[in-house]
Amino acid sequence: MSELDDIDLYAEDFNQSLPLKKVPYGDVFEASRAGDVDRLKYLLETGVNVNARDQWDSVALYYACLAGHLDAARMLLESGAICSEHTFDGDRCHYAALNLKVRKLLKAFEARPPPLGPLAAALRETFLACHANKGYLEQLDGQSQFTGNSSNGGTSPGYFHPDVVFYIHGRPIEAHRVVLSARSPYLKKKFETDWRGRKEIRFSREKLSYPALYSLFHFFYSDRLEIAVDDMKDLVRICKVCKCDSLQKVIEKEVVHQTYADYKSLQEIDNTQRRYILQGSSLPEDDRLPAALSRLLQISLDNSIKEGNYDDVVRRIGSLKVSGFEDDLADVSIKVDDKIFRCHQVILASRSEYFKTRLSRMEDFLEGRDGLPDFSLPLLEERDLSMEAFEKMIEYMYTDGLKDIDPDQAEEIFDAASRYLLFPLKRAVADALLPHLEMVPPAELCHWLMLSDMYGVLKIREYCLDVIACNFETFADTREFRAMLLTLPPPSGDSSLRTTVPNAPGAEMKMTEENILDDLREKWLEVEAGELDTRDESALIFDKRLEMLMMVAEQEQSAE
Repeated sequence: MSELDDIDLYAEDFNQSLPLKKVPYGDVFEASRAGDVDRLKYLLETGVNVNARDQWDSVALYYACLAGHLDAARMLLESGAICSEHTFDGDRCHYAALNLKVRKLLKAFEARPPPLGPLAAALRETFLACHANKGYLEQLDGQSQFTGNSSNGGTSPGYFHPDVVFYIHGRPIEAHRVVLSARSPYLKKKFETDWRGRKEIRFSREKLSYPALYSLFHFFYSDRLEIAVDDMKDLVRICKVCKCDSLQKVIEKEVVHQTYADYKSLQEIDNTQRRYILQGSSLPEDDRLPAALSRLLQISLDNSIKEGNYDDVVRRIGSLKVSGFEDDLADVSIKVDDKIFRCHQVILASRSEYFKTRLSRMEDFLEGRDGLPDFSLPLLEERDLSMEAFEKMIEYMYTDGLKDIDPDQAEEIFDAASRYLLFPLKRAVADALLPHLEMVPPAELCHWLMLSDMYGVLKIREYCLDVIACNFETFADTREFRAMLLTLPPPSGDSSLRTTVPNAPGAEMKMTEENILDDLREKWLEVEAGELDTRDESALIFDKRLEMLMMVAEQEQSAE
């Protein structure tokens, strides 16, 4: 709206508009209504569903907007609260906003939907890069949201060939049977029976809605449902057939909300433009994308074989019809060391540019199959990688997380993440390792600092620097720390490269120089020298302390 264009938001605007009431034991709705951002932050960090409804069918963002708490509203929006107009919850928030500044905040976030996780984002890109799917999206939006020019035969960056095409009244939806099978028991059974081997599936039933089926398939890939209000009843029927029970229940409830919402009685509403958005986090964990692919991965791992066991399992590798073994719909085998992993091309290609390049340019390839049984699947061979590290790598590729990790494997997995262009894997390893790092001695923490600096794992690097800065004298008495100093580039002697203003609490360190000792100096100054007029003097003292420790390390080295 034009009246919102000239309204700017400043830091002081995020002060409470009403006297705050602390609710130390309140739920997310009470914390939002009271503007208690500390309680709200705690609840969001514990994983509360930001789009959950209370007994009055209201979401937390509605209460924050109604009370005019900009800081609470922004926290909810940054955590994925739905605020888009043309959605039930979004409209309520817009209409209930206490003032224009709240509406300005909503408009700012409306153009920036909540980010998807790496797994959902990668699979969504793969789905929408298919030509037919991209064409329908362009028809809806009026413009392409993806690079690549399909009119001249080009492909989008995320394109990976589909293996099945659904035709509904002659209109195609391109998909990958593995993803559909993982999300729908009905589709899984059909692909194992009636649709086995079929690349085209045609429907002509008049009641089957193309937009509803397209939205469901998009949800299967992305864990985000985006559908027009007018198509929601059709989606309920499709969910019932596909046995998507939890999604069906949520949509049925939303149909009631859309039908009986108060605002419909106050003005004419054009439902052709009104859309409903649902995040996968609103569903039970077992019905979300990572859990579905985790179950698929476990079946594949159970069906994988080790070298020397071929005689016992060769029959089931060919057809997987032996009693007690479940079809995993694998379409590629990967040999690592003496184990052959059964995997799925679309998952590997969506998560790793390395695998997408290999799989998209080769057909019916068999590598290193000497002495192996007659596999019906294409076979890749990966060298210089242990099967334990590869299993952890594909665990992350299928689930976006790691349940646990052996610290001794971390360096190999960091290396694999770089080689296979799977850089978010480093963050997942760091998250799994942090509890272990809290208990390691100073000498081992020095090792982790060097390792994280080498592979660019900033989360571990920052943790190690923080611990060393807060316990500097303890580390100074550690021989391994002194020896480490000799292997590092010296700190900068130019005071202009130093940060002479202390960082705000919680602010990220600026590591443009990427010098461990410079960064350690800044961390130490934050702990020991908070006053501006003493920071430069304290920095010189720190540098002299390092020089002394290096001299001691050189003497210790020469005495060996």
